[in-house]
Amino acid sequence: MFADLLAARMANLGTETAFLVLAKARSLETQGKEIIHLEIGEPDFDTPRHIIEAAIRALNAGYTHYTPAPGLPEVREAIADYATKQKGVPYNAGEVVITPGGKPVIFFTILALVNPGDEVIYPNPGFPIYESVINFAGGKAVPIPLREEKDFRLDLDELSHLITPRTKLLILNSPANPTGGVLTPEDVARIADLVRGRNIFVLSDEIYDRIVYEGARPVSIAAQPGMKDWTIILDGFSKTYAMTGWRLGFGLMHRELAEYVAQLMVNSNSCTAAFIQKAGQEALTGPQDVAVAMVAEFKKRRDIIVEGLNSIPGITCKRPLGSFYVFPSIKNLGRSSQEMETILMEKAGVAVLSGTAFGKYGEGYLRLSYANSVENIEKALEKIAAVVKEL
Repeated sequence: MFADLLAARMANLGTETAFLVLAKARSLETQGKEIIHLEIGEPDFDTPRHIIEAAIRALNAGYTHYTPAPGLPEVREAIADYATKQKGVPYNAGEVVITPGGKPVIFFTILALVNPGDEVIYPNPGFPIYESVINFAGGKAVPIPLREEKDFRLDLDELSHLITPRTKLLILNSPANPTGGVLTPEDVARIADLVRGRNIFVLSDEIYDRIVYEGARPVSIAAQPGMKDWTIILDGFSKTYAMTGWRLGFGLMHRELAEYVAQLMVNSNSCTAAFIQKAGQEALTGPQDVAVAMVAEFKKRRDIIVEGLNSIPGITCKRPLGSFYVFPSIKNLGRSSQEMETILMEKAGVAVLSGTAFGKYGEGYLRLSYANSVENIEKALEKIAAVVKEL
């Protein structure tokens, strides 16, 4: 009813299809249909108990008031200490902005840096919010395809040709959503060579950098010579510590840029909830055994789902080195990605995402999250195999 009255910029804002598919799946469940959820990128584990207890202690201790916009000083310090060890780059509290989830770091970075017409290079297939916010801000979204034959890593020769005098920002995501691809140290070093000295910022989404397998060790581009000041790192607690509903993330960036991002926090959220920040401090400084155990369980599930998908005629699946997603090819099934998403939901009772939910170069693929139990994954594989056989 109000569509014609909305600001024109709203037409440029996309969405995250995972939540739309989740809503459809929930609707079917209310009608009595059993649905196996492989669509949403959310660990099925509970938040570790010591983190929950820290939040309760914080509430009882009075952490129920406003905090400084970029976060509590002691929590920013804990994040800086953690990042210094994890990223291999020295950080201090003044270079940390705590946000309600990881998405605000994407939003704030693009709003702070990108003028109308500025070009932003982003991975495709990739997290859909990248392209959405680029368009919303009036930037020119420049996709760089992630191809299966390159293990879903960037083609660096192609990247070099996409960079122009209008390029303002490059977005990286390693380990990647939706593909699970991981950039090699050599990739990262060459990317740094391509952008260094050209007034190009890098938004490095490292939210999955603790969820890796087979000895993969993601390397932050911020650690490359001359790149720290030009890199904004996005990280958070949702994936590593099963804290999706807590909405707690952070950005690491040059102190001057952090001040502008803090202004955006003031104008949008005021601050991140104090007691949740204290829970995050406990997550980083407390026992890490539960987080390590979750990764071991993810690896077990990954191996089961990859083997199972590759056993289904017409489906092939790379073994990802990071995250908790697989991105199997369905090109030999003769159906589009969107058609297969619908068929699997309605006929198999398995919720997955079309590859095109992550951009046009995702056609011919599906994304499945294996952040679900082994029992459910095996049941889903049986149901998928049965439906594919009838195509």
